[in-house]
Amino acid sequence: MEAKEAKNKSIKEILIIGVSFVLGVFLLALSYNMFLLPNNFVVAGMSGIGIALEKLFGINATAFIYISTIILLIVSFIFLGKEKTKNTLMGSILYPVMITLTSPIANYLNTNYPIDDLLITILFAIVTYGVGNGLIYKYGYTTGGNDVLMQLLNKYLRIPESKGLMAVNIIVILFGAAIFGYMKAIYATIILILSTLFIDKIMFGIADSKLFYIFTREEEKVKKAILEEIESGFTILPTKGGYSHSKGSLIMCVVPNRDYYLFKERILEIDPKAFFIIDSCYEVNGGVKRSNLPFLEK
Repeated sequence: MEAKEAKNKSIKEILIIGVSFVLGVFLLALSYNMFLLPNNFVVAGMSGIGIALEKLFGINATAFIYISTIILLIVSFIFLGKEKTKNTLMGSILYPVMITLTSPIANYLNTNYPIDDLLITILFAIVTYGVGNGLIYKYGYTTGGNDVLMQLLNKYLRIPESKGLMAVNIIVILFGAAIFGYMKAIYATIILILSTLFIDKIMFGIADSKLFYIFTREEEKVKKAILEEIESGFTILPTKGGYSHSKGSLIMCVVPNRDYYLFKERILEIDPKAFFIIDSCYEVNGGVKRSNLPFLEK
């Protein structure tokens, strides 16, 4: 019975991942055909370069994406290996195909339901581009392009992937600026930056609580406040000063967002010299329920 339930759960998870991934690639391709290509928004990746090359040399942007995808897959297989290429393969193949499939849909919508307001166009581009990428990245997939270049920079030049991605995106946007002007580059930058908000929210969710790490000389009073006023649990972590080598303890607890400000002020009221670190907490599992959220118990 348990084996059957585990199998059904596994099939369900595979279906969710598959549908989310395909939907993500669909939205990304639709965003390209409906908002980026018609408005010459050179945002990032091979699709952005394709838009610029079509204007500069008359090379069909979609054809360029197909060709560059094949070349980058071969480069990835040779220089990055089979394992690295495996996660890129599916997205690299599906993305150009989806661009071809969504082209008639985008043309129909742009012809029959045109968006004349530039601000609305940029807003739709941000949402579709961000949600599409978020659904793709959430399960560890990519659509090739920038991701392959980023991994190559990381492997051979020891450039961190985040900095490599930023460098490639800046180069692509500047290339677009040289062809379409600085205003188009500004719009592309806005789309790229704001779409990351959607990517983050889809990948990590919305933080519904705060994680506190507290070092205080009034430990007992703080612990009492957590238990009696916030009605949360806590964990005590042993610490050792890096400079003084003195031993102490650190209180770790999770607090709902609604109690964040009051709890922070309460700590400072108990001990004005308290040292604490606050971070967003996206998920908490296990522990004992003392209020409406699960917390780590002492």
